[in-house]
Amino acid sequence: MNTTKKNIVVIGGGFAGLNFARKLFNNKFYTITIVDKNNYNYFTPLLYQVATGFLEAGNISYPFRKLFRGKNINFRMSGVDFIDTKNNDLYLNDGGTLPYDYLVFAAGSKTNFFGNESIQKKSHSLKGIDDALYMRNELIKTLEKASIEKDPQERQKLLTIVIAGGGPTGVEVAGMLAEMKHYIIGKEYPDLDIKTAEIYVVDGAGNLLEPMSDKTHVAACKELDRLGIKVKLNTLVENYIDDQVVLSNGEIIEAKTLIWAAGVTANTFRGIPSESLGRGKRMLTNEYNLVKGFKNIYAIGDICLQTNDSNYPNGHPQLAQPAIQQGKMLARNLLALAKAKPMKEFIYFDRGDMAIIGRKFAVVDLFKHKLHIGGLAGLLAWLFIHVMSLVNYNNIIKTLYNWLIAYLTRDQALRMIFRSGNRESEIEENQIVAKIYESAKN
Repeated sequence: MNTTKKNIVVIGGGFAGLNFARKLFNNKFYTITIVDKNNYNYFTPLLYQVATGFLEAGNISYPFRKLFRGKNINFRMSGVDFIDTKNNDLYLNDGGTLPYDYLVFAAGSKTNFFGNESIQKKSHSLKGIDDALYMRNELIKTLEKASIEKDPQERQKLLTIVIAGGGPTGVEVAGMLAEMKHYIIGKEYPDLDIKTAEIYVVDGAGNLLEPMSDKTHVAACKELDRLGIKVKLNTLVENYIDDQVVLSNGEIIEAKTLIWAAGVTANTFRGIPSESLGRGKRMLTNEYNLVKGFKNIYAIGDICLQTNDSNYPNGHPQLAQPAIQQGKMLARNLLALAKAKPMKEFIYFDRGDMAIIGRKFAVVDLFKHKLHIGGLAGLLAWLFIHVMSLVNYNNIIKTLYNWLIAYLTRDQALRMIFRSGNRESEIEENQIVAKIYESAKN
């Protein structure tokens, strides 16, 4: 390792961390090390398509070490245990230690269950590839159970899905599930009366996709209604007990599946004091993304809270674009710092918001919601932006192929249940259970 270079350690390889690193490929001032608990980068906005079986996990993910090949970027697969900010040491949960001159937090956010343990244990969330694959397995297993269930009331529970949260994730999951209901499930499960299957979207705001334009609010409600999805606004999911989704208006929905897409909170780390954290446990930073109370620790993306921008006094939205832009700007600023040049403050350029609803309808708001695009034009805009945002050509080609098949056939053959447990252990456990059963009979 070149000792003349300063060490930058980046925690997290999502949108913010990856774009930060890309701007520093083969630079002559810094040694860069990315630390991530996964050995791959993945495209968060398309997780729901993996969860609903329309894309393979490999379509939206790519290994870090292959991305960084020949780029002079180091990678370490590990979680973070503790940050010794006095001695500039990062302690990892694999037992290792990384010294740093500059530390960059790009660790993103996690699902916020608002302290409700029952919802946290029993609902499905969607923050990573593991979540998406688990949800896909559970949704398919639930359909298999429903296909052999004789009790009409129990079968109805199995065929009812409640989605908490009417933001992009909640609306997009609902749309894909509705597509499955209309075009796939009825064909593959002929014993089920698919008309009885119900999908609910519940949100505490007065509109779906609340931060978007009024035209988008109206269009989203119309499209979900056309797809047969029941929308309940100004309503919260308060609890989930014994297959009962309890709503704030007193209503109870009997359902075996609750999908939680109702909010996020920033990841936190031992060693960073509470005084450096703000709303949503995000790290408070100045206009250069420098964390409050430190001279060599920065935060970018979802984990960062900048309040100096008059257009975003409560911080920038926890979306891909702010993370990408902050990652690139911080890299430029640290290069400027190495050259003894002044840093530039971060100014967010809002490229717009978008969401896809079902197979052939999307809503897009551009130029701070001054331009609204819906329907097929919105879908084409959504497709183009998401495809061009994928990490490399391999992902782009595979994703486009899967989307084309799904669009033309209204189907996708990615509904297999793959388990990650040890197969030999599973067989051994089954044999033990069989012996116990035989002994009980005798």
